[in-house]
Amino acid sequence: MAGSERSSSSLSPAGPSRRTLLRGAAATGSALMAGAALGGAPARAEAEYDVVVVGAGAAGMTAALTAAKRGLRAVVIEKAPTFGGSAARSGAGIWIPNNEVILAAGVQDTPAKAAAYLARVVGDTVPIERQRAFLAAGPPMLSLVMRNSPLRFRFMEGYSDYYPEFPGGMPGGRSIEPAQLDGNLLGAELARLNGPYIPSPAGMVVHSADYKWLTLAAVHPKGLEVSAACLLRGTEAALRGEKPLTMGQSLAAGLRAGLHAAGVPVLLNTPLLDLSSEGGRVTGVITPSGPIRARRGVIIGSGGFEHSAAMRAEFQRQPIGTNWTIGAKENTGDGIEAGERAGAALDLMDDAWWGPAIPLPGEPYFCLAERTLPGCLLVNGNGVRFVNEGAPYSDVVHVMYDRNTPAAPHIPAWLITDQHYRNKYLFRDVAPLLPLPGAWFDSGAVHKAWSIEQLAQKIGVPQAALRGTVSRFNGFATTGRDLDFRRGDSAYDRYYADPLVRPNPCLAPLWLPPFYAFKIIPGDLGTKGGMRTDARARVLRADGSIITGLYAAGNASAAVMGHSYAGSGSTIGPAMTFGYIAANDIADTAFITASLRPLRA
Repeated sequence: MAGSERSSSSLSPAGPSRRTLLRGAAATGSALMAGAALGGAPARAEAEYDVVVVGAGAAGMTAALTAAKRGLRAVVIEKAPTFGGSAARSGAGIWIPNNEVILAAGVQDTPAKAAAYLARVVGDTVPIERQRAFLAAGPPMLSLVMRNSPLRFRFMEGYSDYYPEFPGGMPGGRSIEPAQLDGNLLGAELARLNGPYIPSPAGMVVHSADYKWLTLAAVHPKGLEVSAACLLRGTEAALRGEKPLTMGQSLAAGLRAGLHAAGVPVLLNTPLLDLSSEGGRVTGVITPSGPIRARRGVIIGSGGFEHSAAMRAEFQRQPIGTNWTIGAKENTGDGIEAGERAGAALDLMDDAWWGPAIPLPGEPYFCLAERTLPGCLLVNGNGVRFVNEGAPYSDVVHVMYDRNTPAAPHIPAWLITDQHYRNKYLFRDVAPLLPLPGAWFDSGAVHKAWSIEQLAQKIGVPQAALRGTVSRFNGFATTGRDLDFRRGDSAYDRYYADPLVRPNPCLAPLWLPPFYAFKIIPGDLGTKGGMRTDARARVLRADGSIITGLYAAGNASAAVMGHSYAGSGSTIGPAMTFGYIAANDIADTAFITASLRPLRA
């Protein structure tokens, strides 16, 4: 995996390099400053636990809940003043084949199908043992969470696997999402829940699966039906005095409630400064308020490094930065760097959970439905289409980077639409027919013109090329066959499409002025590179040896998905599962160790 892991010269079993140590020292100083800036001293912890978990996101909270239910004393430390991390900001899709929720919904999944599909998606970038571990542990992990928290889950019916044509792929999908949860369950702790990326409309209770239809509310009867259902849920919740939570808010709140019931403390404003070790074994963590010893193990679930400019510049392709991500702002790679200082090998550091994004003022907007709906197309800096606009979002950005050259710039790219498209579909949170915010135009993220040629001039692409591209695309829309990129051939392409458009629900011509161009940059949900781990979530050195006492899960570890993306929830599903695997391995090891002790006379 060229470019995705460190060379052997910078990592060795003997320890990290001088460069790593210097970078780590700088990170430690920054963490101390961050801790001081968070508003007061961190919460006090006991001096020792069986398990110390770093990070109060989906991976960390699942790990701590599992540890507690296995009889271990666990604590969670969290850098932020809130819990939930990037998971709380997300739509909280969860991809776990053969789980009890989808089987109860009648999904005809099998372990053999799931194994064949994942192997085809991942290829040879991830050891088969790790793939098998994820598939085997995912269903019992979800069952444990449901037994020991208020969380319940819904099948996202119809949300296709991202490559449904692959062997074992499911056109109807395998993804689930959290059901509605009453935030009152958390009491005062609800105020410390990390906020959502985009809040639901006031008075409505919206699930991830609803957005497909809310986007079509102006043109499709099912859209109106779903809109009314969302409003009814909100009204009923208000009459019951509830504080309804869905998506990532529900997931994070439900896991936090489970930890509270299990007696697991969550220490906010408590950044990880470093790991402590004795005799080659990781024995605890160092925080601004002092060390915390871990008798059995440390599990790092602290997220990726998407907000570390230095790490992104070191590991990832240009152009890149920290202002194109929607990951939690505290994700600056602290856990990854601490693991590296302890000798961990790193993998997949060049990659992320990419997706086309629009750099709107304040925060980028991660495009899902907008680039798949009929009546839009993506062009590069030469005014030419270069990809199936409806392809899995990570694939689109991979193409942008792979083809980006001075002669053929692909970053930024441009999403081209017309007024007919704007009259029909929700765009982010702007209803059809309503004007787009002036700030979007002022920032340069969006341009508008009354002809294709004028639009090309505004965005700096050749006028004749853009006119030719739009004309060719319009011909494909008329016949319903995209001869260049096969948009609409896959069931995944059609998920966010308009079923009333014929003959291809993904294709419609651009003809009604004014025309719009939205700047597209490589956004991400977080980075996917981190510590190399084995099938038991144990952190490995470059020579394959195990760093005893150290585990990693979530975006602090190299993703089990490799450079690809199996379906909605391929981030959170494995994150929770490997947190569960790590905690169980610690518990099993503790049991074996105890059973081997000689009996006292």
